[in-house]
Amino acid sequence: IIREQDGTYRVVMAVAGFGRDELDITVQENLLRITGKPRESAPDDTRTWLHRGIARRAFERSFRLADHVQVEGARFEDGLLVVALTRVVPESAKPRQVPIQGAGQTVDGGGGE
Repeated sequence: IIREQDGTYRVVMAVAGFGRDELDITVQENLLRITGKPRESAPDDTRTWLHRGIARRAFERSFRLADHVQVEGARFEDGLLVVALTRVVPESAKPRQVPIQGAGQTVDGGGGE
């Protein structure tokens, strides 16, 4: 997980051996779920593997997202899956300045009349 700048993040996963169509990204409430499921290939009786460097097992990885974090998109390039996240705080949740009234003034801004 990389923080690019204030409020912008990236989740970068190495998914070597997987194709774009074998990956699935879902977001539900505050949970980002990335799953990989390799296609079933027909058994090859003419090939005997002595060593297989990439296991190509199915996987699932979940990330709990903080409040107000949105998934902006994803890209797949050179065996890396990159998911872009942005923190968008609504105006109602942002801090605001509250003026301090002087003696004799009411809280609603009136003159105490």
